[in-house]
Amino acid sequence: MIDVRLLRNEPDETRRALARRGQPEILEQLDRAIAFDSLSRDIVAKRDAIRSEVNELSKTVGQLRRSGDTHQAEELQVRSRALGDHERVLANEFEIVQSDLRDLLLRIPNLPHPDAPDGEGEADNPLVKGPVNLADEYPQHRRVPHWETGVALGILDNERATKISGAMFTMLRGNGAALGRALCQYALDRNVDAYEEIRPPTLVTTATLTSTGQLPKFADDAYNIERDDLWCIPTAEVPLTSLYAGEILDADQLPKRMMAYTPCYRREAGSAGRDTRGMLRSHEFDKVEILAVTTAEQAPDQLIEMTGRAEALINGLGLPYRIIEICTGDMGQSHHRSFDIEVYAPGADAWLEVSSISWFSDYQSRRADVRYRVAGQKGTQIAHTLNGSALAVPRVWAAIVENYREPDGGVVVPEVLRPYMRGVERIDPR
Repeated sequence: MIDVRLLRNEPDETRRALARRGQPEILEQLDRAIAFDSLSRDIVAKRDAIRSEVNELSKTVGQLRRSGDTHQAEELQVRSRALGDHERVLANEFEIVQSDLRDLLLRIPNLPHPDAPDGEGEADNPLVKGPVNLADEYPQHRRVPHWETGVALGILDNERATKISGAMFTMLRGNGAALGRALCQYALDRNVDAYEEIRPPTLVTTATLTSTGQLPKFADDAYNIERDDLWCIPTAEVPLTSLYAGEILDADQLPKRMMAYTPCYRREAGSAGRDTRGMLRSHEFDKVEILAVTTAEQAPDQLIEMTGRAEALINGLGLPYRIIEICTGDMGQSHHRSFDIEVYAPGADAWLEVSSISWFSDYQSRRADVRYRVAGQKGTQIAHTLNGSALAVPRVWAAIVENYREPDGGVVVPEVLRPYMRGVERIDPR
């Protein structure tokens, strides 16, 4: 969440920053939050004045009793008790206002970075690199969508996945499953030089999902196990962000860099009928995530480093790709600055987002209470977090099947994946 001090000290600057997101309702929420914060401070001032008066009355009552003036002492005690009742009313009002304020702050999105491009939506996202590896033209045998090739090769069986679990579930088989697993191991191996591998739980508490910004705003997109108050993670970003929740790190320990392979679960609310064929959109998929906890000063360079790593993975696969920067009108709830890597799938004739690398400033860490201490300085500072999809299996898998398809319908395995494919270099037609 944003720092509540921005509401008090920089309301106009905060309003201008959030106005760049192009959503009037955000500014309405901001105005309400400013009003709640002002009201809560007024309540505190009244409460403190009452407490001060009660303390003075207590002293006076003591003096009166010692002097034998019990009548006056009892009258002042009546006054003191009335003030105490008023203080309890104010305390209750304060709790209500603070709860309303926190709820608003959990819904108000992050402030965009000053260098983030302005725009109203996806169409305004500027191209910052590429296209790279894009052919001038594609032969007809590579214009076949992966959902047709996958079925023909016996490596994609969504029909039986639907029978087992319902719509928008996918299932890889044989060398298709091996290809998905190979992609994950490839991503892990290419980042192990700097990122600690972690296998976190994939069920998390409400507090953990709230820390990254999914709750309360995006509850409809998440799977909830109500009986146990647990949620299925939409990405490993969620547990990794809270790994150091409530802790104070030493600045010289930062950045903390982690990576994790996990299954991911998303309801994809509102996406019915949109990009649901094949592997393009599903309720469950595998992904390798990279995440960093940094100081404020380290974050900009870390964003560049993580973007470079995600790009290197896609380039290493020989896939055509481009990099775009996300404009203010298309930014996610928690994003401060963000870049997407998209690959071209000639069979679907579409650019597919395969990685999103984002800097969240201190927005998530303030929710999770992740802090750091600089040696020789008083107090602590809120850490910054960044995360990126090192490699999400479904769309990369789809792009490989389409870009590496041969005239006979077989698919060549990219060279960097062959060490993980049990000697398979080509998925042959059945």
